[in-house]
Amino acid sequence: MKPIWVLKLKCIQYESIDEDLSNKSALLLQLNPIYKKIPVLVYNGKPISESLVILEYLDQTWTQNPIMPQHPLEKARQRFWAKFNDEKYFTNSLLQLLPSIWSVFTKEGKQREEAMEKLVENLKLAEEELQGKRFFRGDKIGVADLAFGWLANLMSVFEQVTGFKVIDGRFLLLSTWI
Repeated sequence: MKPIWVLKLKCIQYESIDEDLSNKSALLLQLNPIYKKIPVLVYNGKPISESLVILEYLDQTWTQNPIMPQHPLEKARQRFWAKFNDEKYFTNSLLQLLPSIWSVFTKEGKQREEAMEKLVENLKLAEEELQGKRFFRGDKIGVADLAFGWLANLMSVFEQVTGFKVIDGRFLLLSTWI
């Protein structure tokens, strides 16, 4: 969804092709032969893979409604928080947000309690980053907000399915951000 959100924020016309991930098309395998997964942006016949790479490409190609700040330090901070969230697919570390949430929902007993402790630590870090800000970037949506977008989009589903509340009164800034 991240590339779609940016395309919409930047008012860029696009065509979306749905992909059956259990039966990947020859087109997907041709466009992304290394990872064989979505998303893939095709522009002028050239494929670009990986969400964060696509976001930066879109931001540099279409400059209206930028999602990255101009200042190098702020740009680095946005990249850091996006990676904190987004490297979930490449590591088993509970120091990233999604693996720690996933552990809470998939473990039981003592393992779930330990996973919840790690999750609370990670959520506190995100909460602290939001201090005094509306978005992770400040007053504008940025790459980090888009990387964390799944949290706003799916957390209530996880909570409803498991009956386990994660974003509660301890995380007022995250709740407001969501």
